[in-house]
Order: sequence, then C-alpha cells, then structure tokens
Amino acid sequence: MAALRLRSPSVLPGFGLTLGYTLTYLGLVVLVPLAALALRGATLPVSELTDVFADSRSRAAIGLSFGSALIAAAIALVAGGVVAWVLARYRFPGRRLLDAVVDLPFALPTAVAGIALASVFDATGWLGGPLSRLGVQVAYTQVGIVVALVFIGLPFVVRSLQPVMEELDVEVEEAAATLGASRLQALLRVVLPGLLPAGITGFALALARAVGEYGSVVFIAGNLPFRTEIAPLLIIIRLEEFDYPGAMALALVMLGISFALLLAVNLVQAWTRRRFGRG
Repeated sequence: MAALRLRSPSVLPGFGLTLGYTLTYLGLVVLVPLAALALRGATLPVSELTDVFADSRSRAAIGLSFGSALIAAAIALVAGGVVAWVLARYRFPGRRLLDAVVDLPFALPTAVAGIALASVFDATGWLGGPLSRLGVQVAYTQVGIVVALVFIGLPFVVRSLQPVMEELDVEVEEAAATLGASRLQALLRVVLPGLLPAGITGFALALARAVGEYGSVVFIAGNLPFRTEIAPLLIIIRLEEFDYPGAMALALVMLGISFALLLAVNLVQAWTRRRFGRG
C-alpha cells in the first residue's frame, strides 16, 4: 500500500487566487500599456522610426539620456555601497536619522528635487557658487543631469545592498585575516562576491529610474538642444508640436533600448547568482 503523501500547507494560502491576481495586475498595469504602444507603433511608417536615428537632435537626446543614466547608476552603485556599508556595519549617534534620510528621494516629488538641486548648484547657490569660482559648472550641463540622476538613484542601491551586508558573516572576514589576507584581499575575494548580485540589482533599479526621469532633470539641465535636452523632454516637445507620430517613434526607440539594457543586466545578474549563490 502506497504511503500517503501529505502536502505541507503554504505560508500564503490561496495560490490560485494570488497567482491570478498577480497575472491580472501585471497584465493590466504593465503589459497592456506597453502592448498598446507597440501595436500603435506598428502602424507607423518605417520612415518614422528611421527618422529618429537620422535626426541629429533625437540622437543627441537619446545619447544624453542613456549615457547620463549609465554614469549616474555607476556612481550611485559606488556611493550607495559605501552608505549601505556604514549603515549596516556601524552604530553611531544619528544612524536612524541617516537611514531615514536615504529614503527621502522616494517620497520627495521630482519637481521639488529638481528645484532644490538647481538652487543649490546654480552659479549663486551654496555649492554652485564655490564650484563656479573653481571653473566647474554643474547647473545647465550634463554634470547637473548626472547629479540629479544620482540623487534619485542612490536609495535603490542602498536598499538593495544594505540587507545583504547585514547578513554577511563577519567571522568569514576575520578568518580570511587570520589566514594572511590583507583588507583589500578580503574585500575583493570575500565581501564583494557575496554583494555582487545585490549590487547588480541596485544598479539595474537605479538605471531604470534614471532613464525615465523627467521632473528633477528639467530644472537643473537647462534643456538646451544638443547639449542638455533629454529624450523624455523631447517627447513632450514633439507632443506639444502635435507631432504624435514623431513622439511615438521616439518612445518606441526608448522602449527598445531600455528593454535591451535591462535584459542584459538581468542576464548578468542571473549569471552572478549561479556563480556566487547569493542575491
């Protein structure tokens, strides 16, 4: 007589219901709008899509958006890693306040963030004034765009890395030190491999947020064509000019490049998880 196999109860009951809700949510909120954009874009003449790459203004805006987003995500990864390490490993007065300040860009309206950054980094601002006297201009340049994108992307990196850092076993680092490893060797061979999957996750989130950022950038960028005009702003300009096919074509190009970038990042993340077994 075959032994009865009892299925262990799920922590969250109602798998069919929750799965149906998840698929419905993803379908209605994520897939349907993107599919509508793709289907509407399929009706456009091919010349509209090729004109996006032929137009020097569109190429400059796309290159500025993705180039600045990649630079900002890389800076946020390094700076966010340091902040997460301090919050996870050290106890000091004001730590809880600092931990709360990290989440401020999440709740702050992007327009408010843009106005604040523009006032601080303007030539007459607290930081912009001293920097301008040193010959460094932040506001109304690509540097200002990167600063704004780092500001809104840093919390994603910190919140991705901090929980993993808190779970790292300090005794492993001490064991590496007793075996003769220097601090740099312990960092590169013991700490960083365990943080790599979470770091890539934070990088991907910061990159995705930076590519589509609009509110905090337009106030500090100056929006000069071929210099500080980002692709989301150019889409708005096309709509204001009633150039709906041009706006849709530019949006489709942005969607395609964003999907390719995030797909590449996810493939790298999957490889790191298989290689290092963390994430």
